[in-house]
Amino acid sequence: MSGRKHSNRGRPVHVVSETHEGLVRLMHSPSFYPHHPSSVELIQTHISYVFLAGNRVYKVKKPVRFDFLDFSTLERRKHFCEEELRLNRRLAPTVYVSVEPITDEGPGGLVLGGTGPPVEYALHMKRLPEERMLYRLLERGSADLSVMDAIARRICDFHREADTGGAIDALGGLDTIRRNNDENFEETRSYRDVTISAAAHSFLKDWVNSFLDRNRELFHRRVREHRIRDCHGDLHLEHICLDGDDIVIFDCIEFKERFRYLDVAAEIAFLSMDLGSKGYHGHDRAFVDAYLRYSGDREIQKLLNFYRCYFAFVRGKVTSFRIDDPATAEKDRARIADEASQYFDGAVRYAARLDTPALLILSGLMGTGKSSLARRLADSLDAGIIRTDVLRKEMLGIQPADRHHEPFGRGIYSDEISRETYHRVLEQAGVRLASGETVIIDASFRKQEERERARAIAKRQGADFLVIECVCPEEEIRARLDRRQRKGNEASDGRWELYESQKKSFEPLKDILPGEHVLVDTSRPLADSLMDALRRIRRLDRE
Repeated sequence: MSGRKHSNRGRPVHVVSETHEGLVRLMHSPSFYPHHPSSVELIQTHISYVFLAGNRVYKVKKPVRFDFLDFSTLERRKHFCEEELRLNRRLAPTVYVSVEPITDEGPGGLVLGGTGPPVEYALHMKRLPEERMLYRLLERGSADLSVMDAIARRICDFHREADTGGAIDALGGLDTIRRNNDENFEETRSYRDVTISAAAHSFLKDWVNSFLDRNRELFHRRVREHRIRDCHGDLHLEHICLDGDDIVIFDCIEFKERFRYLDVAAEIAFLSMDLGSKGYHGHDRAFVDAYLRYSGDREIQKLLNFYRCYFAFVRGKVTSFRIDDPATAEKDRARIADEASQYFDGAVRYAARLDTPALLILSGLMGTGKSSLARRLADSLDAGIIRTDVLRKEMLGIQPADRHHEPFGRGIYSDEISRETYHRVLEQAGVRLASGETVIIDASFRKQEERERARAIAKRQGADFLVIECVCPEEEIRARLDRRQRKGNEASDGRWELYESQKKSFEPLKDILPGEHVLVDTSRPLADSLMDALRRIRRLDRE
């Protein structure tokens, strides 16, 4: 136990009573402890007092009742101290020492481990070295990929021995998964357009329900095959320590079985999400690959993005709760809101990821917002992006921001150079598709033959093919083109007079099949256009 703070999982219903008078003050004093530490540091979470007393840690549960836990009586606090001890000894047997009564010795006052009547209970733990926490090692660049292999093996062995069947199977099945997700969306309604856009909230809710419906048999099979285990339940970077040769995983969920009886895929996804959200993508891949290798459970791959999305959403939710916490300083609220938004953005990216490589071509007239939407789609879909505006100028040795006010179809925009540009763009796209990458091409694709060549490239590589057509009212297009000209740092040379010529030469998308066509009105805010495009893409992306 290092003393790191917990994350809230909900908001309190009410505080039932106060902790015994004087106890917190006494436990803050080194003289209270038999080993007489030189100093004591107090950390408060929403559910506990944590006293860092030298090389020891003592945790006292607060007498609170939340929607997800009940520590309202002394008997319940004792029970959950004992549960925390029992459950955490599975992965940290040397860290969790005992549950100690705090007793009233009359004239002797309150004593740790006395013989008088108990007034409270403390969980006694060994203090782990902060500098050996996994998140600290990663920050310093001191954890190579072999560390993730060892962690994966440790967790795989733990899962193999963890309890399963009976009540665990019953509570870890599809009904509970739906309930947990429904709670997420209900509890974040008030944060729509605060830390998560209403459009993203709606997209995620619909995607989750669709995924659960389409994969009902998969979830049932996971239960039948006893993939539901009594897991850790809170497996993130701050709960892993490399203490000497030991991999210590601590601070599991003790207060709610529903959060701990999980598919092992969910447990793996939790740590994977945490690694990915911090930018440790290589460590993320190494961890997942190692767990799949040790467990042999390849079916996990079908569920990883679903559970990554779930846990990213949970992190966004509980971070949002901190905005309304009276203890949060006003100066910190904007930073916390931004942190929550980043987690929600991560949830969208996991939900948006396609199951197979795809070629997505952005089509439409200049000024319809193709480039802005392409960039956001590339981020959400974890896709590569190729822009004809940029490649055309690179091909000719021109700086991307250099202006070339050529007449329509002349100079660097002649038919000959445009054909060569599209040839090279599609050539690059084919190479990337062959490597398993989803590719987005940002171009006008005004000619049918260009679109047909793109479809042929996708078919040759076994990739899905989609045309995302951007449309926008002309008054907005004209305003955008004028702003772009004034801005002066865009690769596009689009102007209103060119727009009118391009419009006349644009060949309608009669060659595009209904299942290949995604129409997006880009006159709305970009975030809304993005969610609309993702919603349509995912609806077409059938398993």
